[in-house]
Amino acid sequence: MDVIGDFITILRNASAANKACCCAQWSAMRAGIARILKDSGYVKDFTKEQTADGYAVIKVFLKYVNSIPAVTEIGRMGTPGRRRYASREKIPSILGGMGECMLSTSKGILSGKEAKESGLGGELMCYVW
Repeated sequence: MDVIGDFITILRNASAANKACCCAQWSAMRAGIARILKDSGYVKDFTKEQTADGYAVIKVFLKYVNSIPAVTEIGRMGTPGRRRYASREKIPSILGGMGECMLSTSKGILSGKEAKESGLGGELMCYVW
């Protein structure tokens, strides 16, 4: 099961349907992706909540600019069957620096810019613009 791919699909579908927020099962990896999306200005906020059944969920509040979703495109860079890795010198620039890529590094989930500043490479997970 592709946890990252499922989360990206939930975000993409909710954004296309002009939903105010979307929910997914909580995981530290999803929280790391949501943090980068918030820091980069693609979502308003995210919270960790408990359902009535006692399960933890991550609730992401989507951002719109003049009724246009802030997340224009979001996608997976690697898959569970084909991982993609990049050294710090080869971290891709998404849309000429206008987008953001996310990496799984030894210091946790980082954006491409944070990874370059820290001198870290890692597994390329997803991109957004």
